[in-house]
Amino acid sequence: MIQYNPRSWFSLIFDVYSRYVIKLLFPLLLFVGVFTLLLCFLVIDVFNLHYGGTIAFHSILGVILGLFLVLRTNTAYDRWWEGRKLWGQLVNDSRQIAIKVDAFLPKEATEDREYFRRMIPNAAFAIKEHLRDSILIGEMDTINDEIKNRIIKSKHRPNMVNRLLYDRVMKCMKEGTITAEQLFILDKELKGFTDIVGACERIKSTPIPYSYSMFIKKFLFIYAITLPVSFMWDFGYWTVFIVMLAFYFLVSIELISEEIEDPFGTDINDLPLNEIALKIKRNVSEILHD
Repeated sequence: MIQYNPRSWFSLIFDVYSRYVIKLLFPLLLFVGVFTLLLCFLVIDVFNLHYGGTIAFHSILGVILGLFLVLRTNTAYDRWWEGRKLWGQLVNDSRQIAIKVDAFLPKEATEDREYFRRMIPNAAFAIKEHLRDSILIGEMDTINDEIKNRIIKSKHRPNMVNRLLYDRVMKCMKEGTITAEQLFILDKELKGFTDIVGACERIKSTPIPYSYSMFIKKFLFIYAITLPVSFMWDFGYWTVFIVMLAFYFLVSIELISEEIEDPFGTDINDLPLNEIALKIKRNVSEILHD
């Protein structure tokens, strides 16, 4: 995720991301530009057609297209923001578990305290890699080979990490280091891990409906290739630059929506999951540090 100053206009206008978008859209922009140039050449120079032209038709289409793009962008941003709220909840739940474990476990239960200090952050790392369809566990503190093998062999690693945490809590209760009432208190945050994973999976596995996405792209394309008709009679070959500029802005909005609708990846506008997971690890280590 890009860290930036929203008040710095010049840095935002000339930011490298703008050049990245232009590079990504260059084939489409080139096609639209060449098509418009060819159309202008045929109409103006070859056939020498003359028509007063009107932008009323494309003005109406532009309003309709704008409404679709606003809805598209808002839908994508809602998914991005919901993902951010879920990871904020994961941070809070991790801190709450660490605080309660620190309060419930006696200071002499060093082995149990160390276990939770190292395992609680693993939930965040496991969720992060799971949402990115990754099998890496290098960031996880697996404590010993038995736990490492159980995590590696599991098909759903966040569930396995949560199960290991539950197993340890139950072990502590059976040994008398925590009470049944304290177990009940810890259950809320531990259950919250599963709820967060499920909600993130829902966002990831439910893309924008195909028909909606397809229609917007077709609408954008048809709008762009018919736009020269509204301008070429008045602006001549300047129509090429006008159409390319309009196409760039409209398609950029769609491109941004596509990027942020799945907020758990590694694109520059996706959520900073690596930083959040590391923050959880630092916070938990500080709370449970003896």
